[in-house]
Amino acid sequence: MRPTGESRAFDRRRFIQLGGISLVAAPTILRGPAIAQSGELRVANWGGDWNERVVRAFEQPYVISKGIQVIHELSNPPERKAKLLAERRMPRGSIDIAWLSDADAYEMNQAGVLDPIDQSKIPNWTLIDKKLQVPHLVTWIYGGIVLMYNPNKIPEPTSFSELWNPKYENRVGLNDGIYFQYIYAASLAHGGSMNNVDKAFPALLEMKKFIKPRLYPTHQTLAAAFNSEELWISANYSSRIIQWTREGVPVKWAYPNEGAIFTSFGAGLPKKGLNREAAYYYLNAMLEPKAVGKIAELTSYPPSTTNAEMSDEHRKAIAFSPAQLEKFNFVDYGYAAKNDSKWVEWWNKEFKA
Repeated sequence: MRPTGESRAFDRRRFIQLGGISLVAAPTILRGPAIAQSGELRVANWGGDWNERVVRAFEQPYVISKGIQVIHELSNPPERKAKLLAERRMPRGSIDIAWLSDADAYEMNQAGVLDPIDQSKIPNWTLIDKKLQVPHLVTWIYGGIVLMYNPNKIPEPTSFSELWNPKYENRVGLNDGIYFQYIYAASLAHGGSMNNVDKAFPALLEMKKFIKPRLYPTHQTLAAAFNSEELWISANYSSRIIQWTREGVPVKWAYPNEGAIFTSFGAGLPKKGLNREAAYYYLNAMLEPKAVGKIAELTSYPPSTTNAEMSDEHRKAIAFSPAQLEKFNFVDYGYAAKNDSKWVEWWNKEFKA
């Protein structure tokens, strides 16, 4: 089941029929950006190497260099969403730009946190592939959760169920920050679905008891554990795995029989933000062909735009095949928004405890 109405983010059939994002870049269209304003711009985002790459690919050359002072507020999604929700009834908020996943953006939009995007203030909006255009989020990149493994230790896995293989006791690693992706993976591996994950919870408790997975607070600490060969198998974003392979970490990615779990990331406008003009300048500038191409090269996420400036070789290396696109699992945003607070509470109290 997929969400309906104007808040629907992605149409599965339309995404598959149009083949994801084209491997051939469209001609660059020069567009005049919104007028940049000086002053402070408060940006809520993930931390770690993700934020470092956002600064390098986009914020420093396109925003900070223009005289806008970017003040970062870095946190994981539960904390970020909690703050956005707490500030929605205040006269003023403390966040001008909120970076969110597609599912989190849907949840925040439904909760009345985000303003609809005024496309007339973002000349580069038309560069976003039409199937990734969302009224409450400027989509920047997309990807999928796949299997991650050390080819020197185990054969190529073919299913998320391999995370429950008793041969891998004490060798399974999970990143605490993407708990919801493991709930989806557990559901798919045990006869559930993306809009009914009830089967995930007993399966994860079984994993906890018999497999004894190791939890890590960040992507970087998970990669370090693979590098030391403490871990042999996990599930993560294909983009992350491609990055780590290039950096010499002994990992590869494998596409699960159940299909990868689709996700995308972008930025939205909290209703109570103060520096609206600078915020719109920011949203427009992030869609500049060189900015999108650079973040795609740095992160190995496929870009959302049709004319991102990057090499054909790199574009092809990070793309999903038509067969893989066909098997993508798409989030039921309404279901996720209704249940996410329960899921994170269960994860913290039952699985992590």
